[in-house]
Amino acid sequence: MQDAHERGGGGLGAGGDIFVMAGASITVGSASLSNGHAAAGSESRDDGDPTTTDPTPTSNSSPVIPPLPVFKRARRTRTTQSHLAFGMRVVDYAKRFTGTRYSYGGSSPRSGFDCSGFVRFVYAHFGLSLAHSSYAQFDRGRRVGRAALRPGDLVFFDGLGHVGIYVGSGRFIHAPHTGTRVRIQTLRGWYSSRFVGARRLRT
Repeated sequence: MQDAHERGGGGLGAGGDIFVMAGASITVGSASLSNGHAAAGSESRDDGDPTTTDPTPTSNSSPVIPPLPVFKRARRTRTTQSHLAFGMRVVDYAKRFTGTRYSYGGSSPRSGFDCSGFVRFVYAHFGLSLAHSSYAQFDRGRRVGRAALRPGDLVFFDGLGHVGIYVGSGRFIHAPHTGTRVRIQTLRGWYSSRFVGARRLRT
């Protein structure tokens, strides 16, 4: 008869104690224990009580911050703003000569102005060189519809025989004809019926 050492690596010692040799294992109920180690699924604590290990990973408890809303600012057309600023400067300068007498062929405050001479003089102050002719001035710049007029635009009448500078609110400044002076008038009446077109010299 083989001893306990040869049969399974363990047995009863003196006094009925159970001994387990190194590398051997025994089964107690449904748990399998190895020499000095706890069964799978548990861990050994200092007090000897097995504690089951939770296999579920710990979730991130950091709060979720939603993204901030994005507000789009309405775009402003730089070209429009730039022209309005330029056009208003042109208008302000042109108004300085309100009351200057009309003089055919005139192109200065001293000699007086005709219509194209007045426009030419005003725009020369801002570095734009124009011919002393309403017909030639109509060939400059960009075409503008009557409904889209802005301050500083050139407005033409009577088959291109007359020109003035739009000041806003349906009005324009010009040197009308012999016996008159530079003044501001509306685009109604005779000028409305004789309106030919408009040009914008700077955008």
